[in-house]
Amino acid sequence: MRQIAVRNLHDQVIQEIGRMIVSGELKPGDPLPREETLAQRMAVSRTALREGLKVLGSKGLIETKQKTGIRVRDPRYWNQLDADILAWRCASMPTEDFVEKLVEMREIIEPYAASAAARRRTPEQLARIKAAYEAMAAATDRDAWAKADLDFHACVLDAANNELMGSLFSVIDAALGAYLLLSAQTAVDFKYSLPRHFAVYDAIRLKRPESAREAMHGMIADSRANIKGRGRARKSKR
Repeated sequence: MRQIAVRNLHDQVIQEIGRMIVSGELKPGDPLPREETLAQRMAVSRTALREGLKVLGSKGLIETKQKTGIRVRDPRYWNQLDADILAWRCASMPTEDFVEKLVEMREIIEPYAASAAARRRTPEQLARIKAAYEAMAAATDRDAWAKADLDFHACVLDAANNELMGSLFSVIDAALGAYLLLSAQTAVDFKYSLPRHFAVYDAIRLKRPESAREAMHGMIADSRANIKGRGRARKSKR
């Protein structure tokens, strides 16, 4: 039981300090309080604190130097594909720059994945893509839509039958999920992209790789335009 308690407290350290760094509350170069002070402030043992700080160091968020103590590192040293860092970035109101970088990553990965899925998918994988599409069509709110939307993209990537791409998706799924929810929240009709999703599914069903690639690329372009357009509309009202 004691090991479980220490583990939970060390996770608390990771989450609390990690969010403060990624959100900008703690800025690059800022020092962290001394170990005993930080442990008291967070109500954790020094053992749990040290374990948590060790993990944050492995993510590139902090560094320890003999004379200056523990300091926040510049973002260029962060492990930007770390699942926690991506989740913290999305939770702290993602910037336009970060959203655009997510779109760029999608443009690199997903059109090719759709094309590969059209060539390699199994009947079982096609059935899972169809089920995810039907869940999107049946969604009654944005949260249900975003969950089914993420499942759709995960199923397409799985159907590409490329385990390296699958591993990459497992890292970025939290960020992509937040992006898809943001896209749904900024749309007047959150189901606006349903025809695009059907076009991807249908091209995969018919085993038409180029059509699948183009349909996925069009979907991503629509999503980018939707988010950018709503962003411009909000600015014009200020």
